[in-house]
Amino acid sequence: MKNLSHSGGFTRRQFLKTTGTVMAASGLGFPSIILPRRKEKLGVALVGLGSYSRGRLAPGLQLTEHCELKGIVTGSPHKIPVWQEQYNIPDRNVYSYQTMHEVADNDEIDIIYIVLPTGLHAQYSIIGAEAGKHVWCEKPMAMDAAECRAMIDAAVKNRVQLAIGYRMQHEPNTRTIIRYGQEQTYGAITEIRSGAGYRGSHPTGNWRRNPDLGGGALYDMGVYPINAIRYASGLEAVAVRGRQWSERQDLYAFVDEFSEFEVEFPGGVKAYGETAFGKSSNYLDITATEGWYRLRPFQSYTGVQGETSDGTILPPDTHHIQARQMDMDALAIKENRPPVAPGEDGLADVEIIEAVQESSRRGQEWIRF
Repeated sequence: MKNLSHSGGFTRRQFLKTTGTVMAASGLGFPSIILPRRKEKLGVALVGLGSYSRGRLAPGLQLTEHCELKGIVTGSPHKIPVWQEQYNIPDRNVYSYQTMHEVADNDEIDIIYIVLPTGLHAQYSIIGAEAGKHVWCEKPMAMDAAECRAMIDAAVKNRVQLAIGYRMQHEPNTRTIIRYGQEQTYGAITEIRSGAGYRGSHPTGNWRRNPDLGGGALYDMGVYPINAIRYASGLEAVAVRGRQWSERQDLYAFVDEFSEFEVEFPGGVKAYGETAFGKSSNYLDITATEGWYRLRPFQSYTGVQGETSDGTILPPDTHHIQARQMDMDALAIKENRPPVAPGEDGLADVEIIEAVQESSRRGQEWIRF
């Protein structure tokens, strides 16, 4: 039975306290050493050329001010000429997963963006860090807390920045509700409810049906409400319980189709989350002592909008959200300051994922940190 309170001999709070003196290195990345200051745009190499890279990241990089698409890493040779032609990528900036480590010798590439199934995040993030490149990694950060810590350690050791691709934390309305919580605009938060999921299915061979690659609703979509209840509250979990199940056993016999969870924070603040491949949901509702506020939808690529109990309307932002995210993270590197969502943020979410899984196996028992 896995002990969630101790991994490698440290509790989460002990780990964060112990690494407090080096977290600046993880966040800042010492760009004065790694990067020529004269660079106006940092070069980004996308690792994995699936639908997210193709449909959101590559187009977003055409809109950025502080970074640009300079390279690709892929295991699909047939994709290479298409990407080269569309984005003017030279042969010297094209890598396979087997040759990715050679990016260490390429001064045109400053950042490695890991856009692979969750089960591969740690392996390739560490390769990127060991090549001396800053690492952006998609969510969730990794399969378990041990992998997350290994990624953080690699970034610190190689003096590069590690940022997790939590695009929502860069979105203006989301940043507004974070500020509401910090300033207690509507009083102290008492309860948070959030859900992210969709009604759909995945064909045979899709990684979302493979537990070894991070399949299942909790890893794929559940990280949105998990991260949301943390950034909305500004608090860290003290206890978690959850339930996971599947109704379409022909599709999701080995991973969860549905997950529900409760999170207890200090001061008695409670949060409730849900995620699914068999139900649509997209909301973040915060109740406070003097009112309420919410985002619906809260995690879409476009159209994130909200309202508050006093009639304030939070209209959708029209900017490309991934472009905003990558620009903010690139600017953090250039200005030698921590990213919006460092590796420690991803670690905290993965610890909650592990707790939900363990609680479900134990019949919804509370797992305390």
